[in-house]
Amino acid sequence: MMGKLLLWVLAVFGAASALAGAFGAIVYYGGFIDVSADTPHEAIVFKFIEDARERAIARRVRDITPPADLSDPERVGRGAGNYQAMCVDCHLAPGMPNSEIRRGLYPTPPDLTKSPIERESTNVAARRFWIIKHGIKASAMPAWSKGGIEDSAIWDLTAFLGRLPALTPEQYQDMVAASEGHSHSGLVEMGHDAPPGHVDKPGSKPHTH
Repeated sequence: MMGKLLLWVLAVFGAASALAGAFGAIVYYGGFIDVSADTPHEAIVFKFIEDARERAIARRVRDITPPADLSDPERVGRGAGNYQAMCVDCHLAPGMPNSEIRRGLYPTPPDLTKSPIERESTNVAARRFWIIKHGIKASAMPAWSKGGIEDSAIWDLTAFLGRLPALTPEQYQDMVAASEGHSHSGLVEMGHDAPPGHVDKPGSKPHTH
């Protein structure tokens, strides 16, 4: 009796697996998966992706040791110039309204001006460094290291992000204006000059509507 029951269970399981596989193949090959950026994931799918992302990042930042000078004003200032040139369209600046590109991205990039003001911990700084350096797949967050940006410049950005949420619009513009603009060795390595204000001039307002 038990043997027949086991065979029946296995048969049902096998049939269910075959049906699930057939359904998955139809959805996949039939092009029914919606990849449009204006259609959000189901909540359970988004939660799964979010949890997987955070677990993956946490695993990879364990051995990253932030430099001791993240509060150095010169380092923060260099980060301000590069943030204005490289990050502001997606992550905004103090007082800046939502941008065209940010409204169209999914998932929506975090507004880094509204991140909680917190004491910089090793994990927070290491997490920011890793994300800037390696990017996040299928999120529009680039791996800036692939563009030639060296670790020291990425740490400059990391240092600036620790200050950003506390800045007023005026303080932000002053800090950008006093910076070297878009400046890192990757520009030189790729055959480009890096004059102050490259891409976005220090103190200029981002393009918005």
